[in-house]
Amino acid sequence: MQLPRSSYQYQRKSKDDQAVEQALEELVHKHPAIGLWQCHYRLRNRGLCWNHKKLRRVYRNMHLNIRRRVKKRLPERVKQPLLAATAPNQMWSIDFMTDRLEDGRSFRLLNVLDDYNRESLAIEVDTSLPTLRLIRVLNRLIAERGKPANIRTDNGPEFISHRLEQWCTNNQISLQFIQPGRPMQNAFIERKNGSIRRELLNAYMFFTLHEARAMCENWRIDYNQERPHKALGYLSPLNYARQMTGGNQLYPQTANENHPQIEESRFVDKAAKNQPNPLHSN
Repeated sequence: MQLPRSSYQYQRKSKDDQAVEQALEELVHKHPAIGLWQCHYRLRNRGLCWNHKKLRRVYRNMHLNIRRRVKKRLPERVKQPLLAATAPNQMWSIDFMTDRLEDGRSFRLLNVLDDYNRESLAIEVDTSLPTLRLIRVLNRLIAERGKPANIRTDNGPEFISHRLEQWCTNNQISLQFIQPGRPMQNAFIERKNGSIRRELLNAYMFFTLHEARAMCENWRIDYNQERPHKALGYLSPLNYARQMTGGNQLYPQTANENHPQIEESRFVDKAAKNQPNPLHSN
């Protein structure tokens, strides 16, 4: 057969990795966040010069691999001026808030504001408000009052989602992002957040989500119909809109879906500056 005797008589020997396993177990127990190469050099500095390939095999067999969360890099955001809208549905601002129930469970609030008359369009309350829930709220508002020309948000994970971007593209809505760490670029919704924090969230203890939803809705109705706003000449948002429109239909966009023109900012998101502007498509 011309087979070497060494091969014919070879008997497989089981690998004894007990020493390597014990050394790795001690390291990861003391330093849970270190990876393979940190373990390799720590052991080598102790005089335990195991081959790195052997160490990798034992490391993987022990399921010690650390799954690294890669931070999603944001495209560069350019400063955008806070334009004053001249008609309803020119600019909607959206933001999230967080609070806790009496038993310690946290819940979130999704705030939607029309910049024109500071009208609170929605305060959605739940323990979780993902992008699909945000889109559902926006669809409900569009069915009630028409489509906005622009939406301004921060860079939260729900807002930078591809689903929201695709939804805005399909509906010909311009999605504008503020610069990270610059909430003053979304000042209208931040002002409303301060009011709801001071007048509602810090003033009351909520025992259930149902109670939080009911009180937020009551606060929103009072905010729109009765609460005077200094920026609106001490009128409520709805009274200001009626006065400015001369008693005409408050939201004519629901009839013809035509948006009043808003001056386009010359500061746009670099990631979308080469895309066609939906404001000029009509």
